[in-house]
Amino acid sequence: MSRCRGSDSQGSEMTNESGNQEGAAEDHVDRLRRLWARELPDLNTEPMAILGRAFRLGNMVRPSIEATFAGFGLDRGEFDVISTLRRSGSPYRLTPTEMYALLMISSGGLTHRLDRLEKAGLIRREKSAKDGRSVQVALTDAGAVLAEQAFRTDMASELAFLDPLDAGEREVLAGLLRKLILGIEADLQQRDEERGEPSPGRRGQGEV
Repeated sequence: MSRCRGSDSQGSEMTNESGNQEGAAEDHVDRLRRLWARELPDLNTEPMAILGRAFRLGNMVRPSIEATFAGFGLDRGEFDVISTLRRSGSPYRLTPTEMYALLMISSGGLTHRLDRLEKAGLIRREKSAKDGRSVQVALTDAGAVLAEQAFRTDMASELAFLDPLDAGEREVLAGLLRKLILGIEADLQQRDEERGEPSPGRRGQGEV
């Protein structure tokens, strides 16, 4: 069963139950939506078309990303730490509190990562030069080199996943995703404020 969706000078564009243009290749999400349309024809499954694909995309590329970091002796969480320090700029040093906020993880989770990275000689904990009491986390020279090498390799690997899209399509998609994320962030922050809860800031701020 088909329905009309909009029109232009060329005539109506026909779509099937999954919202896919007639004649276009079907992916896994299209097939799921088509099955649900048969079982629950009154239900709008449009979130699957966008959010479902976002989840699926993340699951598809995650093994490749993790394998890249593993090639440098790192797991994803460890890379998040050293890359956060590296992009903070010279002297590549942050307080644990700053890192909690940037990585959106618990103090216990961060401490565990720092212990492993310090043992590997990639970071060091230093007393603050200002008061001598607080601690700062500093990237070692080896850590800075490794962070850059791992990031460059990861970006080259991820770039290959974008081959199906041309430059214009990539720009459009990036803009739409930015708009969606900013809208969701604003909505979540408003919900927190309405519940009287302190806003955690922008959620999920770790590495992409």
